[in-house]
Amino acid sequence: MLVRGLVLAAALVGLVAFSVLLAKVTLTPSPASEDIVTSNLQPGRSLRQYAEDYTFLAACKQAGGNVLLGVPFGLLLPFLVPRRLRMIRTVLLAAVAMAVVELIQGALVQGRAFDIDDVILNTTGALLGYFVLGRRISHRYYTYAEVPRSSEQRDEPEPKRTPGKAAGTKPAWRKAADTNAADAKAGGTKAADAKAGGTKAESTKTAGAKAARAEATDAKAPRPLLDRLRGR
Repeated sequence: MLVRGLVLAAALVGLVAFSVLLAKVTLTPSPASEDIVTSNLQPGRSLRQYAEDYTFLAACKQAGGNVLLGVPFGLLLPFLVPRRLRMIRTVLLAAVAMAVVELIQGALVQGRAFDIDDVILNTTGALLGYFVLGRRISHRYYTYAEVPRSSEQRDEPEPKRTPGKAAGTKPAWRKAADTNAADAKAGGTKAADAKAGGTKAESTKTAGAKAARAEATDAKAPRPLLDRLRGR
């Protein structure tokens, strides 16, 4: 958390310092150019003038200077804007800031005028700065800042559970249902045992009756001849 605050503070200080430098460069009066400069609201007009009327080095200096003025926006703004649509937010903020500077130039500063091509070049510089370096360092910063936050969330103690809602504890109605089911099962088992006992008793009784009938039959059967002779 401390590192994140320091990085944001450094980005903010850097943006303020750059804004002061930008104001010093762009808002300084230039009386010698008062009769030369004119406002330009047509995109591309100043760029054609650079290509036609300026030497190669002068054109590169003029156009390249405007591009470089926008690069710090692409490096610093990604730290200060939300992650969602970061590139679009950075470009829009840079374009608005440079448009305001150009409007102040044309309205208040002597020897300077509003030029839409300067806004386009400044915004292009902000976009280049974002793609070359700003996107990478801001991505690493947000990745580093989110890791401690996730670890802090894991270290938080778990909420205490109430005894009635503890994990693995069945509600009262479920316990009652399970008890009734167990009783019914036990009753069925007893009934089956009683039925088996009755069947066994009937089988024993039937066997005894058969033995008695067999003995009676043996008693009624005629004695052999040897037994008759012994009786005489």
